[in-house]
Amino acid sequence: MSEYSFCFSTNMLRVYVILVICMHVCCASSDCTSHDEHDVVSQEEAERATTLKLGSIALLLVAGGVGVSLPLIGKKIPALQPENDIFFMVKAFAAGVILCTGFVHILPDAFERLSSPCLETTAAGKFPFAGFVAMLSAMGTLMIDTFATAYYKRQHSMGNKQVSVVEDEEHAGHVHVHTHASHGHSHGSTELIRRRIVSQVLEIGIVVHSVIIGISLGASQSVDTIKPLMAALSFHQFFEGLGLGGCISLAELQSKSTVIMATFFSVTAPVGIGIGMGMSSGLGYGRESKEAIMVEGMLNAASAGILIYMSLVDLLAPDFVNPRLQSNLWLHLAAFLSLLLGAASMSLLAIWA
Repeated sequence: MSEYSFCFSTNMLRVYVILVICMHVCCASSDCTSHDEHDVVSQEEAERATTLKLGSIALLLVAGGVGVSLPLIGKKIPALQPENDIFFMVKAFAAGVILCTGFVHILPDAFERLSSPCLETTAAGKFPFAGFVAMLSAMGTLMIDTFATAYYKRQHSMGNKQVSVVEDEEHAGHVHVHTHASHGHSHGSTELIRRRIVSQVLEIGIVVHSVIIGISLGASQSVDTIKPLMAALSFHQFFEGLGLGGCISLAELQSKSTVIMATFFSVTAPVGIGIGMGMSSGLGYGRESKEAIMVEGMLNAASAGILIYMSLVDLLAPDFVNPRLQSNLWLHLAAFLSLLLGAASMSLLAIWA
C-alpha cells in the first residue's frame, strides 16, 4: 500500500511542477489587450481585492476540505456502506457532479480560451484544439487506466502463482480448496487495484482544474469579479470534493494515503490563488497574453477529457449495468435521479462561475 502512496505523491508533485512552469512561461509576455483596464484600478480597490483573495483562500480551503471529507467520514455510517442501496445514489450524485464539471464548466472554458481573437493568426485559430486535446486526453486516460490495471493484475497473478506452487507442495491434499480461495481473492484484489487507479487519475484531472481556477481568481484585480467568484467557487470545490471523496473511499487506501489525497485536493485551489496573486503583482502575469491563453485552454481541455472519461466509463457505467441495480426498478430510478441532481447542482453554479 505504501507503494501506491509513493507513486501517487510523486505523480502529483510532477503535475504541480509542470503547471507552475507553464504558468511562469506566460509571465512577462505580450498582452493581446490594452493595459488601460489595469491602470484604472485604484490603490484602495487593489487593497480590497487583496483582502478578498486572502479570504477566498481560507474559504476554498474549508469548502474543499469539508466536501472531500464527508464521503470518507460517511464510510463509518452504516447507511452509506457499499452494501446498502443508498450508496448507489450517493455515488451517482458524485458522478453527476464530475460529469457536469467536465462538460459545463471546463470544456466550454477551453473552447472560449482557444477561440480567442488573439489566437486568430496562430494554429489554434485554424483548428479546434479544445475538442482535439480533450479527445486525446480521454484516450490517454483510457491507456493509463487499462495498462496500469493490466500491469498490476499480471503482478498480482504472478504472486498468486508463486504462493500457490509453494502451498501445493506443502499441502497437496488441499489444492482444490486453495484454488477457489485464491480465485476469489484475486478477483477482489484486481477490482480494488482498479478503484485505486481510478481515484488517482481522477484526482489528477480535478487538481489541474482547481489550480487553473485558483490562478484565475488570484490574478483578477476587480472586486466585482472576485466577490461572486468566491461564492461560486466555494460550492464548486465542495461538490467536486464530494465526487472525489466518494472515489477515494471506494479505493480503501491506507489512512496515510487517504489523508494525502484529501489534503492535496483541499490545498490546490488556495495555492493556485496564491500563485495567481504572485504572478499578477510581482511577476507581470498577463492572463490575456497569447501564451497564457494557449496554456490555460490546453490544460482545461485536457482536464475536461479526463473528467468526462472517468465519470462515464469508470463511475457510471459499472454501476448502471450492475445486476443489483437493474433488478430493482426503484433503485435504478433513484440512482438516475441522483445523477440528474448532481449534474443540476453543478450546472446551476455555471451561472456565476
